[in-house]
Amino acid sequence: MNWLWRIDVVDGPVVWGLRIAAAVALAYLFLRPRGGRVWYLAAAGVTMAGGIIGLGIVWIVYGLLDLAGPLIHGVRPWAILAFAGVALGLLSLFWRGGRWWRRVLSVIAIIVFVLTGFVGINRAYGLQTTIGAVFHINTDDPVAVLHPPVEGSAASAGDPKSPLYTKWKPPADMPAIGQHGPLPADQQVPNAVSGFPARPAEIYYPPAALVKDPPALPFVLMMMGQPGDPDSKWIGAALDKLAATHNGLAPIVLVVDQLGDPSQDPLCIDGKLGNVETYVMQDVVPWVHQNLHVLKNRDAWTVAGYSAGGGCALYYGAKYPKVFGNIVSISGEVYSGAESAAANLDSMFDGDQAAYDAIKPTTIYTHTKYPDTRAYFSAGSADPTYVQFMAEASSSAIAAGIHAETFVVPGGDHVIGGLTGGLDLTLSALYPRLGLAPPS
Repeated sequence: MNWLWRIDVVDGPVVWGLRIAAAVALAYLFLRPRGGRVWYLAAAGVTMAGGIIGLGIVWIVYGLLDLAGPLIHGVRPWAILAFAGVALGLLSLFWRGGRWWRRVLSVIAIIVFVLTGFVGINRAYGLQTTIGAVFHINTDDPVAVLHPPVEGSAASAGDPKSPLYTKWKPPADMPAIGQHGPLPADQQVPNAVSGFPARPAEIYYPPAALVKDPPALPFVLMMMGQPGDPDSKWIGAALDKLAATHNGLAPIVLVVDQLGDPSQDPLCIDGKLGNVETYVMQDVVPWVHQNLHVLKNRDAWTVAGYSAGGGCALYYGAKYPKVFGNIVSISGEVYSGAESAAANLDSMFDGDQAAYDAIKPTTIYTHTKYPDTRAYFSAGSADPTYVQFMAEASSSAIAAGIHAETFVVPGGDHVIGGLTGGLDLTLSALYPRLGLAPPS
């Protein structure tokens, strides 16, 4: 069954096969033998009406009700085409005098139109690349914990005084790329303190961590968006590119689940949807110190996130500057739940505005000092809401004494373009801070 879950639904034969099948089905349904003028007029009218319905549904979902975040390029045309095809298929199915086999083919065509539209819209988002990912089923091979620190060994000693890039020489057996995937079941991060039902965490090891005697490396704690899964492939791919030009050096990354369920957003806090903050700070952070061969200094520790995860990264970075010296927010919210602030105020805080304000970075800044914290923000140029979030977050961070940099991803939206472009820009800027590259 694993082969089915691993089928690519972003690129490859399934995507193009569906598109060809949909085009053939559309032509077959419309070009009805002996259909006559009445059929063609009805088919044209119904197809147009279906497209208008698709356009209206997009407006309701993305505009009126704001149920799916920012409208991205590719959603509208695929919705219009899918609904237009389904409308034509329904007309063919119930057209008087149609043969039974034509009715069967009409049903098949409707299924093809629905699947093609779904795959087209999913491809526009680009984050769920396989059938398994669409259903939140992880099919990646596990990656075991490597070289855990041993008490009294060099791995447990203090951080070196000179930057790593100045003394690291990669051995001949170092692989060209890193490894990423879920931690094995028997090495998962426990939730003994928080009780939070986090889904399995994923890890990324760069090439320099995969040698016989690796150096202690910087650490990144990463969180993805909502809905979403703890997926290490995107940050792993970005870091593999950087490692290729920096002698295999990159941070070790742990991608954790701050949602528990992809349909909900607990806002990174201990609240109605679970003790997320306790999980991150009292379950995850101690586990990292005990199990990963990473540098200990806060300058080498980064909390990062994408979209809702970016809001979490800003929250933890603002509240725990003694743990995290660096913050990376990729298309992140200016504070947790900012995109649906009114709904979150009611559902998570029972309308208590003061309670909600207390978890916002701007409030935390007023009673916290930041002698040496760096923050890196990005957003896509085609994602105006989050460009504004980025500007607000950066401005307030700078006012609090944090050194902040912002990056606009040319042409980037809120999904795959903004994510991959944002990772490339922010992580590249982070490298000198982590001692992995000379100062820029």
